[in-house]
Amino acid sequence: MVGSRSRTYGGGAWLARAALVAAVAGSLLPGPGAAQLPRQGALDLEKGDIAIALDRTAYLAGEPAQLAVRLTIEDGWHTNSYEPTYDYLIATEIDIEAPPDWPAPETPRYPPGEMKRFEFAPTAISVYEGEIFIRTALPTPAGAAAGTYPIRANVTYQACDDKMCLAPVTTPATAGLTIAAGGEVANPEFFAAAETTTGGRGSQLGAAAGRGLLWFVLLGFLGGLILNAMPCVLPVLSLKVFGLMKSAEGGRRALTTGSLATAAGIILSFLLLAGAAIGARAAGVAVGWGIQFQEPLFVGALAVVILLFTLNMWGLFEIHLPGSLAKVGSTGPSEGLAGHLVTGFFATLMATPCSAPFLGTALGFALTQDSGTTAAMFGAIGTGMASPYLLLAAFPAAGRVLPKPGAWMATFRVVMGFLLAATLVWLLFVMSGLVSAPRVAFFEIGLLAVALAIWLASRSQRGRAPRRLAGVAAAGLMVVAVSTVAGGRSEAGPSTIGVAPEDRLIAWQPFDRDRAEELAAEGTYVFVDVTADWCFTCKVNETLFLETEEVAGAFEQHGVIAMRADWTRRDDSIGRYLADFGRYGIPFYVLYRPGGDPHVFSELISKSAILDLLGD
Repeated sequence: MVGSRSRTYGGGAWLARAALVAAVAGSLLPGPGAAQLPRQGALDLEKGDIAIALDRTAYLAGEPAQLAVRLTIEDGWHTNSYEPTYDYLIATEIDIEAPPDWPAPETPRYPPGEMKRFEFAPTAISVYEGEIFIRTALPTPAGAAAGTYPIRANVTYQACDDKMCLAPVTTPATAGLTIAAGGEVANPEFFAAAETTTGGRGSQLGAAAGRGLLWFVLLGFLGGLILNAMPCVLPVLSLKVFGLMKSAEGGRRALTTGSLATAAGIILSFLLLAGAAIGARAAGVAVGWGIQFQEPLFVGALAVVILLFTLNMWGLFEIHLPGSLAKVGSTGPSEGLAGHLVTGFFATLMATPCSAPFLGTALGFALTQDSGTTAAMFGAIGTGMASPYLLLAAFPAAGRVLPKPGAWMATFRVVMGFLLAATLVWLLFVMSGLVSAPRVAFFEIGLLAVALAIWLASRSQRGRAPRRLAGVAAAGLMVVAVSTVAGGRSEAGPSTIGVAPEDRLIAWQPFDRDRAEELAAEGTYVFVDVTADWCFTCKVNETLFLETEEVAGAFEQHGVIAMRADWTRRDDSIGRYLADFGRYGIPFYVLYRPGGDPHVFSELISKSAILDLLGD
């Protein structure tokens, strides 16, 4: 940790703003000239000590560094908060200077201000007093050479007491960031204190601060376990039940092996997601849970996969595995050792557009830590999601609760195919929000052509050559179908998700972060809903809990402004907004409250949670 107390003055622009503050403050005082701005040489303008700390002694190239700045304000003085009550007041801000060509640091996370009254202002204003912490994360370049690099934090603030404001100052503090192997945790008390104060616009992990990695691992495990009950995963569970029933025909060993293969597929896929997140973070790309559904190419490819699973469940084709892999059970994508692995991967892919209780906090922690911790957290989430299959592998006798195989399974298989077809319809709905309508239409025609080619192959009685030709045609059509939407993201029409049609109970407004925070500072409740077309949980919550007469009535009674942010398509500003609250997935709901910190709700919101907070 490095401390600094250095006096610098911000130049003509700051002096002009300071003069404006003095003039306005003087006009608000009851006595003439009571808040005169002193000459710069008349007083010590610095009323705060600055300290900067890093969370590790060294970092591997490409790992993000957590950085915290502490501002200790002298007794009897205060500074304006990061979000001053009036535009003419000078905010407390930090600016991080990293070496040239390094990725830009994340948006700093500031603590909420405290509303207090002073003689020079007619109303309470948002200020900082005592000790405050400001946090940020600094990505390091993947190709950074070993060595120590200077990281400078410039803290700008203006000190005021009950009667006057001093000229603003910018105080620097510098720390050395070391790129090397073998780094250890550093300054844990400093960061534990920082976690508990950077609330509101900052991280919402403060409630769990200081409990350590094991606490977050437990949260990740529980969040992964709950993912199994999310609506996104239910179509895959139908596949899994069918596959396990087929495995049960082979006895306890087959059931154990199939369950372990499914668990391995889930855990491995989560580790692959961790690797992708670490790589994207090192490259300076925003990361988040489920953001791959913002990419038309991914949604299109997944729709093709869903179509193939559906046609397989309807018996139009079979995937024959090599003999070494087909020893456990029969052939098909939901049976056999490789089939169980595939459904494990598939279950993880389908889980990513959903969030769950505990999962948001765990992901928020995972995506701000070093690579090893990130991988461990994703492994914990995957283990939680895989735990039912691990339990079944440990106690195969529990497989007796599964229905006995029989002729009825043929009908069950067709019904499960219709559930998968419903998932395909949902993906096409998601696609409609990402690309233009003509591209969606061409993509749908491509899917029909793929299905037709596979159907013709299944009807062919002339040997392997016609079937192989139909298979090649189907593969080519898949490529053509996906390519029609791969480059169409820029053609999508404007979002209307935040505009309230007449048939809605709540008059949603498009999300505007600055306006939301301004309204809250003025004494207005603001409810923010971050949603997306691909977030199935969001749609369920909206239908069952938000768009209800009880909640709409409470919003109207308390004058709540409802804002909705659309994250269907890539929007880095929304990603940063979530990250400022320590969240990287949706659904996300927050209520700005006059005179209090914003309240973040659980991913599985309820009417009672909203009504209780509003006092109904």
